[in-house]
Amino acid sequence: MAGPGGRMMAGGGPGQRSIDFKGSSKRLIARFRPERATICALLACVVLSVGLSVIGPKILGRATDLVFAGIVGRDMPEGATKEQVLESMRERGDGEVADMLRGTDFTPGEGIDFTAVGDVLLFALGVFLVAGLLMAVATRLVNRAVNHTMFRMREDVQTKLSRLPLSYFDKRQRGEVLSRATNDIDNIGQTLQQSMGQLINSLLTIIGVLAMMFYVSWILALVALVTVPLSFVVATRVGKRSQPHFVQQWRSTGTLNAHIEEMYTGHTLVKVFGRQEESAKRFAEENEALYEAGFKAQFNSGVMQPLMFFVSNLNYVLVAVVGGLRVASGSLSIGDVQAFIQYSRQFSMPLTQVASMANLVQSGVASAERVFELLDAEEQEADASPAERPDEPRGRVALERVSFRYDPEKPLIEDLSLAVEPGHTVAIVGPTGAGKTTLVNLLMRFYEVSGGRITLDGVDIARMSRDELRSGIGMVLQDTWLFGGTIAENIAYGAAREVTREEIEEAARAAHADRFIRTLPDGYDTVIDDDGSGVSAGEKQLITIARAFLSDPVILVLDEATSSVDTRTEVLIQKAMAQLAHGRTSFVIAHRLSTIRDADTILVMENGSIVEQGAHTELLAADGAYARLYKAQFAQAVAEVD
Repeated sequence: MAGPGGRMMAGGGPGQRSIDFKGSSKRLIARFRPERATICALLACVVLSVGLSVIGPKILGRATDLVFAGIVGRDMPEGATKEQVLESMRERGDGEVADMLRGTDFTPGEGIDFTAVGDVLLFALGVFLVAGLLMAVATRLVNRAVNHTMFRMREDVQTKLSRLPLSYFDKRQRGEVLSRATNDIDNIGQTLQQSMGQLINSLLTIIGVLAMMFYVSWILALVALVTVPLSFVVATRVGKRSQPHFVQQWRSTGTLNAHIEEMYTGHTLVKVFGRQEESAKRFAEENEALYEAGFKAQFNSGVMQPLMFFVSNLNYVLVAVVGGLRVASGSLSIGDVQAFIQYSRQFSMPLTQVASMANLVQSGVASAERVFELLDAEEQEADASPAERPDEPRGRVALERVSFRYDPEKPLIEDLSLAVEPGHTVAIVGPTGAGKTTLVNLLMRFYEVSGGRITLDGVDIARMSRDELRSGIGMVLQDTWLFGGTIAENIAYGAAREVTREEIEEAARAAHADRFIRTLPDGYDTVIDDDGSGVSAGEKQLITIARAFLSDPVILVLDEATSSVDTRTEVLIQKAMAQLAHGRTSFVIAHRLSTIRDADTILVMENGSIVEQGAHTELLAADGAYARLYKAQFAQAVAEVD
């Protein structure tokens, strides 16, 4: 639905599930437990700083009284006492003035005692200076505590991401997950750094100033407190109104980041298929949703500060009027009223500061809940303890009545049994969605079987640690993955130990990657980014195959590993793979059936079941599903030649 000016409203609207502000705030505060010593030192500094700050106005009030007493006393007859002067004023009919001067400690005939005033001002200056130094130390301690806490939170998120099952990432956009691990944590850190010390200082200031206000005049203190309920109502009403918008703001930020990440990663495809306009339109919609949520969040929370200023000024007027009446009656000195007006400002200022930080705090807590949702996500099942391992890794794999389903209501693999002897090559073929890659994911324990079991050399892989299991499996996927670094570093990534340059080059030669690597400007030291810019898709595939060679696995998994290379290179790689697979159990997923003719066993899968298995010639002779697939590809090849 279009809003004013044709702007699109935020998707889903801010009325979606509101944040658990109280619960998330408690969890965020609880993460500071390891910083107890720093927090205690911080509180000590803030308490001392606030204590010195709140007695400052009382000291300055004393200086004001000294100046006023000097001005009054110098015009009085010298030698008379204060009581005599006041009595004389009442006799002349100046009773009201006498009542006002009753609270002033003046000496008739004496002017301003500049020495005493100077001592008081120097003392006040020292008090404020020490208070400022203590607050500077407190700020440093806040930064220390926050940075250490954010460091641990990033570690927790990184550890959590490594423990999450593959299904978690399958159901979420990468950009949205990355936004939680980066933008949201950064926002929490900035919020805490900007608000934590100030909030503590403001709360303690409110307590300290309130105590001094009652000490100076309990009547004026009660007058000042009249506006507190009004401040509370303003803060709570505005806070409840703006919080859902902050939740939507960070949700929209994650969605927008996910779209940008996808469009940047696949920018070539976007251009190839002419989807720039559609992508730009989608970006505009997501950006508009973020604009709407951010504007509403900032606008609603921004109303709080002017409202609190209004309440503060109302408080100032009430205190000034009642204080003036108290001075006129002689119940308070001018210095005490001056100090009290300062206290009323000091009392209102922290309330205003807390209110002005409300949008910052709400934004930070909204981000904290998103991070906590990630940290609370269901993890993959823990490794068995104690973990089992084969006595001697040989590579015998057995699937015993294995069942699996992504959706509990939709079976994918049912009652699948298979035995693969060490050193054998098993090719898995079948139409898209038949369960070929799923079978490999189960073997790698990226997913857990729903029923039955898979054994490696007689040991149930569910009883093995994932690290132990995967360390013995080399995997080359259709989708290549490289990281920012040199080509040599990318190849060496496959080894669990330190490897020499000679070993890296030997693996590259085995994968037939050595020739093209040496044609690059810096050879093996050529730096590539995570997209593999500067090398073709086929060359990236050769690098990943070299990585698999270097890992020296017991089991080799090739998922369409040669799909991105030319026919001549594919033949060379097949020979290299045959050499690599010698003595190792190999699982090869292939669509081009010509590449798996020499496999010991070919499995034909349909709808999660093995419908045929046997050697290439046997399956052709059987004239079943495999023969139909083979003939279809052969006919397609002839058609392409024609």
